Amino acid sequence: MTDHEANGTVPAEATRVEPVFNPPTDIIENTASVWMLLDMPGADPESLDVTLDNRVLRISARSVSSAPEGYALVHAEYRDGTYERRFTVSEPIDTAKIEAVLKDGVLQLTLPKAAPSPAARISVKAG
Repeated sequence: MTDHEANGTVPAEATRVEPVFNPPTDIIENTASVWMLLDMPGADPESLDVTLDNRVLRISARSVSSAPEGYALVHAEYRDGTYERRFTVSEPIDTAKIEAVLKDGVLQLTLPKAAPSPAARISVKAG
């Protein structure tokens, strides 16, 4: 799996005025799946977008700081902005079985690997 930001290919969205955060990410792999943990404190679950297109995994979400009802925000170290990460997935993924859970500011993604295609003999016709 390739991390686009680490390779210097920052997406065009990074030119926005609001801050774009690259959430710290752990990637764990075994023979059956790839498991990812992304720290995204304050991420709005409604804005969370996870897409896998042409082996590029894109993860984004808005982060908004706010105080609970009845309270006033006195001090904030988290800033409003957007989380954005892109990775190139090196193996085929079974997209129908991808799972994503956002809990306590941590996004957990499970990307099951697709079964390998069986070998096939190709017949060649005389031209």
